[in-house]
Amino acid sequence: MSIRGIFPIDKWDFKSQSILTDLPKEDWSALTMHMSTQVYDKGEVIFREGAYPTGIFYIMSGMAKKYKLDKDGKEQIIYVANTGELIGYHAILEEDRYPDSAAALEESKIGFIPKEDFLEVLQHSAILNRRLLKTLSHEFAVLVNSIALFASRPLRERLAIQLIILREKYKVEFRPGMSVEINMSRDDLASLVGATRENVLRILAEWKEDEIITTRGRKIIVKNVPQLLKIANY
Repeated sequence: MSIRGIFPIDKWDFKSQSILTDLPKEDWSALTMHMSTQVYDKGEVIFREGAYPTGIFYIMSGMAKKYKLDKDGKEQIIYVANTGELIGYHAILEEDRYPDSAAALEESKIGFIPKEDFLEVLQHSAILNRRLLKTLSHEFAVLVNSIALFASRPLRERLAIQLIILREKYKVEFRPGMSVEINMSRDDLASLVGATRENVLRILAEWKEDEIITTRGRKIIVKNVPQLLKIANY
């Protein structure tokens, strides 16, 4: 089932993949001239909060979580980045340390573009400048929505919304009628919605009993999208 026109997915999803889409050949060549690639295992850290950035990261395949740690070392996931997205460029634009950390959610192939190449292309490419400005403006709106979500909505609504968003992110070579498997640990899911693992497990068990979702190991499949949208209060 498509949720386009039913749920405002664009209000919850960054669009950094649009930065590089159909970039002029000369800009793309200059940007990727010295790009290196690395395969990150699930859970492997891509960059850490507080470190100085030396480049930006392009998710060629896989997914990554952006997160912060509180004073007790508890993780709060801020955003799940998908294939095609860029991460780590905010710190370079700010000329500051990384404001958060990033780690692979699954085995992921990630390209690393050196800071110098990124800034050189940015200095000469009007297209890249416009796209970055548009993307940063959109990301601000997404973060405002996320803050409002945590401040004003109960856990059930937060969890329903995040499962709807994750379902869209996990659509790989999707065709109508296919199941979409959300492959995320319960700890990560709890971190994403700002709740304890136990409370998330309890709600998932209720939804499974009501046949809103089903599970295969740790994978979650949404069976009843309209009902989940109703719980999300959209």
